[in-house]
Amino acid sequence: MNNPEWVTELFASIDSMNTDKFVSFLTDDSAFTFGNSPSAIGKETVHNVVEGFFQSIKSVEHTDLQTIGSGDFIVVRGNSKYTRHNDSTLTVPFCNVFGMQGELIKDYRIYIDLSLLYA
Repeated sequence: MNNPEWVTELFASIDSMNTDKFVSFLTDDSAFTFGNSPSAIGKETVHNVVEGFFQSIKSVEHTDLQTIGSGDFIVVRGNSKYTRHNDSTLTVPFCNVFGMQGELIKDYRIYIDLSLLYA
């Protein structure tokens, strides 16, 4: 499966650290789980969590995106390159699983190991 246009736009919003655009891909009652952090529920809460994360890094870039889907689930995997505020970088693989409700993401789960990001 090629990356649908909305997947490309979603990751562009993340890479540009545009929180408002990012949450536009979510349902109002969405659940967002980033790694082993507690789930954020609701678009406003997700906005606050993602905005806080964006402030903790200088930049992020996603590459090598591959997408598969079945029914109401879409899986995207690839690599995330994080640039810290001191300009050092960390690149790690990730896997996102999206539970869809129509054209929007209702359940957004990110599987990633960021244990070295703040080390």
